[in-house]
Amino acid sequence: MTASHSLHRLTRQFTAFFGVGLAAAVAHYGLLIALVEGAGTHPVPATLAGYVAGGLVSYALNRKHTYQSDRPHREATWRFALVALVGFLVTWFLMHAFTVWLKGPYLPSQIITTGVVMLWSFMAHKKWTFA
Repeated sequence: MTASHSLHRLTRQFTAFFGVGLAAAVAHYGLLIALVEGAGTHPVPATLAGYVAGGLVSYALNRKHTYQSDRPHREATWRFALVALVGFLVTWFLMHAFTVWLKGPYLPSQIITTGVVMLWSFMAHKKWTFA
């Protein structure tokens, strides 16, 4: 495989991952905002609930569209769950730091957190979950 072909494949995968991420973000942010604004839930548990909702969307779409994986579900699901658990813990930590310790607004805090977790998830899923 040439370097050009590898770069093209990586670019295609990241573009698909980003598109799937947008769909997952609609689920995540939709639930986050509904819980904070509609139910008066604190942003940290609300974002964790949103993270789980987005994760369900992410698994189904990334397996099929981003990585085109043929790894059996019995292997891919526990690997996905482990990567998601790390992302969940990073989400908790960053959102807690931004909104509790630093008293920052929850939506900008979530945008920064999403970027960090997105990079982690893309590489972990590419190299391990769906490889």
